[in-house]
Amino acid sequence: MRRRQVLGLVGAAVIAARSTLAQPTDRTRKLGVLEGYGVDDPVAQARVKGFRQALQDLGWIEGGNLHTEIRWAGDDPDHYRQYAQELVASAPDVIFATISPSVAALLRVTHSLPIVFSNVIDPVGAGFVTSMAHPGGNVTGFTAFEYSVSGKWLGLLKELAPGLARVAVLREPSTSAGIGQFAAIQAFASSSSLELTAIDPSDVGTIEAALKSFGREPNSGVIVAAGPSSVVHRGTLIAAITRLRLPAVYPFSYFASAGGLASYGPDSVEIHISAAKYVDRVLKGERPADLPVQAPTKYQLTINLKAAKAIGLALPQSMLSTADEIIE
Repeated sequence: MRRRQVLGLVGAAVIAARSTLAQPTDRTRKLGVLEGYGVDDPVAQARVKGFRQALQDLGWIEGGNLHTEIRWAGDDPDHYRQYAQELVASAPDVIFATISPSVAALLRVTHSLPIVFSNVIDPVGAGFVTSMAHPGGNVTGFTAFEYSVSGKWLGLLKELAPGLARVAVLREPSTSAGIGQFAAIQAFASSSSLELTAIDPSDVGTIEAALKSFGREPNSGVIVAAGPSSVVHRGTLIAAITRLRLPAVYPFSYFASAGGLASYGPDSVEIHISAAKYVDRVLKGERPADLPVQAPTKYQLTINLKAAKAIGLALPQSMLSTADEIIE
């Protein structure tokens, strides 16, 4: 056989191998999903729907070349532990973890199975990855936002209520993300005379009493930081804050859609869709350690005019003109 023919055959083999890697295989792959919210949560359902549709668009067909096992932890620590063990025991090709507690629970069980996460805050500080650019282990994914966004919530609240003097920050003190968000807000408030008060949103039974005690003084406002408890109990939090007629800023648009006054943050469904692309790459043979953790590139401001009217707040036209979405 001539040298040119040999080279041609080698080149064809390389192209064929690359083509095989670029396409989902005929073998059914197993995907585990540890969802941090309840199965009846409409936001969680929308995110999972977007994630599954993105996988389908990439060629992964449920019941065909993909089989998915999903668990809904619902902010229950016992469920996280149980479901993490169940999913790892099922030996999936990759596990999708939708929030920080999901990742933490899985890493207590495995450091070898590939894990892709979404909507995680500060994965480096939480110890999930070595660095954003070089995750270094079996975990990678997409963050919800950087801590600097937390400082912008305070700026937004001051714009909503110019006479603001006191701010209650609902954050979870048991997580690095809760601590980090509060620290960013503190740093932003350091140049002003604003008084900050920290409230733990996981204590739902006493949350309204705590807010009522805080809100007795005039010119008070609220920032609801991102965290599992604030998301799961968002209806309760929004109702209590509205009854007390306190201006408030929330981390995601679905808080404003549920009756909150204003929100600033990324589209969590889009983050899930982006994560599906990493799941696809892992299923095709890439390692999480080689896939850099990515942060959102777009944030949206949502204003709820009905909520503003309910607490008797007149919003400046300058703010309305810059809003990405206005709920009337």
